[in-house]
Amino acid sequence: MKNATLVIMAAGIGSRFGGGIKQLEPVGPNGEIIMDYSIYDALEAGFNKVVFVIRKSLEKDFKEIIGKRIEKIVDVAYAYQELEDIPEIFKGRWKERIKPWGTGQAILCCKDIVKEPFLVINADDYYGKEAYKAIYQYLAAEQKTEVNSIDSEKLNICMAGFVLKNTLSSNGAVTRGICSIDEDHILTDIEETYDIAESAGCATAQRGGEKIELPLDSSVSMNMWGLPVEFLSELECGFTEFLSGLNEQELKKEYLLPQIVGEMVKDSKAKVKVLPSHDKWFGVTYKEDKEAVAEAIRNLISQGVYPCHLFEKQDK
Repeated sequence: MKNATLVIMAAGIGSRFGGGIKQLEPVGPNGEIIMDYSIYDALEAGFNKVVFVIRKSLEKDFKEIIGKRIEKIVDVAYAYQELEDIPEIFKGRWKERIKPWGTGQAILCCKDIVKEPFLVINADDYYGKEAYKAIYQYLAAEQKTEVNSIDSEKLNICMAGFVLKNTLSSNGAVTRGICSIDEDHILTDIEETYDIAESAGCATAQRGGEKIELPLDSSVSMNMWGLPVEFLSELECGFTEFLSGLNEQELKKEYLLPQIVGEMVKDSKAKVKVLPSHDKWFGVTYKEDKEAVAEAIRNLISQGVYPCHLFEKQDK
């Protein structure tokens, strides 16, 4: 496969971070941010284009801190996620809403930019090398449209499946998509689960307003999806349906990738291969996470996983 794009969702406000722009916080020894390490791993795996999804208000700082540097080593494009970027028939509703519409809208913003299979990641998550390699190999070798037994087409999608215990924060509860998978590592269901925290050898969480326990070895989604370009058309149709179903008092509901993919699986529109990763996730969900992330990066450099100065020998 000649072309595969990395799409980085960086438009989030980051309210839990306690102020500032968490996606642009330096964590490396030379001012690197988490995105630097994500891009490094993606290029190493074979991806050859990067699309940043940001808000217009972030553009100046974003380009100064990372964009201009990355443009020197790989093709870069920008997509802009804004609250008002919705179909014309819906404009003027939800006047008191202050946030954009979630990760599904973020990816939909790329529909005129992305023309090839692509990988979606969060800007403030470190995923490790294993998942990038697995997803690139999947997109390169297996990204084809499949016909099922009743001659309807399914989209072939893949997802990095992380081990729950490797994705928890010691500084507060997290939200994860808990995955059900069959013996062939095909996703059968995904449930958005909130307030997950480790407790006495398991994890406790909230789902449907009730407290539940989860095994620490549960497979979870970290919003790391390998997608065919046709997925963008499904997103566009689905976004219109999503907005049509909202009333004017629903100011916080979001159009979210895990829910979108989960519905496509239930409707036999998609088949999702879960590619296991055993790398440890880390990120800056909370302000207190920053030092732990910086320490983790220092350890990876000392182990030889990354050079002290990223990209020194790479050129566009």
